[in-house]
Amino acid sequence: MISQPYQLYVERMDPAKNMARYYAMEIERTMFGEACLTRRWGRIGKRGQEKQHVFEREDEAVRMFLELLKQKRGRGYRPKTTHRY
Repeated sequence: MISQPYQLYVERMDPAKNMARYYAMEIERTMFGEACLTRRWGRIGKRGQEKQHVFEREDEAVRMFLELLKQKRGRGYRPKTTHRY
């Protein structure tokens, strides 16, 4: 079992460049008990791509999760904001 939930959904929007991207990650256990980091990314509203990384230990998956989060924040990805009118 994963010690705590690791899930992330961030977006990067730039209307001047016609950019609307998302990036999502989560860590779950495989049926064999390994930690699996699943990444999904693409244009908002489209299916996009997916990649999975399997690790023997949860801390390895968490380390990669945090490194990818740091990279995405550095590139301008931010949590989705909801507008209420």
